[in-house]
Amino acid sequence: MRTPPAIIRRMTNDPAPRAISRAYLLLLVFTAGFTTLGVELSASRLLDPWFGNSLIVWASLIGLILLYLAAGYWLGGRVADRWPQPLVLLRLVAVGAFAVGVIPIVSRPVLRLASAGLDNFDAGLLGGSMAAILLLFAVPVTLLGIVSPFAIRLSIRDVAGSGEVAGRISALSTTGSILGSFLPVLFLIPALGTRRTFALLAFALLLVVLIGMIAQRRTLDIILVALASALVVWLGFRPAGPLKDTPGLVYERESAHNYIQVLDLGIERQLRLNEGEGIHSVYRPAGGLADGIWDFFLLAPAFNAAPYRPEQVQRVGIVGLAAGTMAHLYTEAYGPVRVEGAELDPAIIEAGREWFAMSLPNLTAHAVDGRRFLAYPQDPGDKYDVIGVDAYRPPYIPFHLTTVEFFQLARDRLTENGVVAVNVGRTSADYSLVDAMAATMQAVFPSVYIVDAPDGATEDGVSVLGNSLVVATAQPTTLEDLAANLPAFQSGILAPVAAQTAASARVAAPPPGTPVFTDDRAPVEQVVHALVFRYMLGTGN
Repeated sequence: MRTPPAIIRRMTNDPAPRAISRAYLLLLVFTAGFTTLGVELSASRLLDPWFGNSLIVWASLIGLILLYLAAGYWLGGRVADRWPQPLVLLRLVAVGAFAVGVIPIVSRPVLRLASAGLDNFDAGLLGGSMAAILLLFAVPVTLLGIVSPFAIRLSIRDVAGSGEVAGRISALSTTGSILGSFLPVLFLIPALGTRRTFALLAFALLLVVLIGMIAQRRTLDIILVALASALVVWLGFRPAGPLKDTPGLVYERESAHNYIQVLDLGIERQLRLNEGEGIHSVYRPAGGLADGIWDFFLLAPAFNAAPYRPEQVQRVGIVGLAAGTMAHLYTEAYGPVRVEGAELDPAIIEAGREWFAMSLPNLTAHAVDGRRFLAYPQDPGDKYDVIGVDAYRPPYIPFHLTTVEFFQLARDRLTENGVVAVNVGRTSADYSLVDAMAATMQAVFPSVYIVDAPDGATEDGVSVLGNSLVVATAQPTTLEDLAANLPAFQSGILAPVAAQTAASARVAAPPPGTPVFTDDRAPVEQVVHALVFRYMLGTGN
């Protein structure tokens, strides 16, 4: 049974439905496509400071966005067939656009709860909070999904040309999505921040809706859409304090790659990225050790074949320079040796120079991916005595820096008596990722060792989380070589680290079945997910 036209007019509150031009519909479709992909990319940055940018976050986000779009496509077709009125489409899009603009505001208290769940590894609180956050995108994305099928329905004048109409609208929506996938990430977020990016996405779509409302001559709707536009701009651009208010915060920035925080805690400054669970750099103006895994990188050269002395260290390469902690330590321990570091995010290099005194004359910082740094050196003849890999982003290491192929590149860049050292995370009892890294490095290097840094301690004094340094030598070596070399590494800040290294160093012995990572298959995420899952269940600590 068809709904009588009179009832349709009452439901749409439109006593005289007006036609809408195809040109305008194409503009609306393009802008909706732009906004949809912009929301998806911006959503990832909204979650970064609290959840990080792991594959779990990305998979959840992409999967749910697609689910919401699918629901919107279905709903749009149903609604368009039942009420094929331009005003219905415009009102639905207006609601969706406004919902986009308020996402950062509404999500903030839930994000704080999520942060508490992550800090305490409370699976229930963390899962519930993240589910609530992702549900925030249900309304706006579903309503944005309505646009294309509704526009197709309004554009069709002749069934014979319906295919062309559908193709044109789908192509234009996709073109808008392409713009939405690049503009927020490459320009809006680094230049304006996440909150303002959401506001601009919402405003752009509301502005297009406003044009349509003016054409429909709906005074009340025009006023409401204009007020909604003003509100989302005000919410997005008003002063709102730090994005994530952390004790000691002196600097924050959203770059194209990371959410960056610098904390001043008195005796030291810390660099924290994204969710902030890991400390990526430490700077102590008074000098000395950093009291972290960075200290143990200093003793990597001592694993070389004996006799090996500190003055033989002439050149150091760092993959994952961050704000220069390792560069400072090597300079203090070994003198002004030549140090080159790769840091993917140029904004971190800027923060390092401004807040971490990363202007050492012997340091050259390259804003480049670590693997590319090793694969395409400025001088192919240059070799490193030490290559330190500290690209660890809790709880992950980028997979392309964990594979046999990567370590073959590293070995090619070493001197005859060179070493590679990699920072790897673990729990106090679960060494699954450490073992996998060791097994992979054993496929390239003749000798591989593990040095455990002291674990972090919980409030009850029980050690839980920690880091290990996996060290590989270009020449065959033994622990006897380490013991013979250590007396030469007893001066200055090297002395306490030498003692700890001697006490904890061991030959790597991965259990049978430990995966060896390759470019073709590097299940880093699966290993890490299993480790985290066991830890949260209390079976991996």
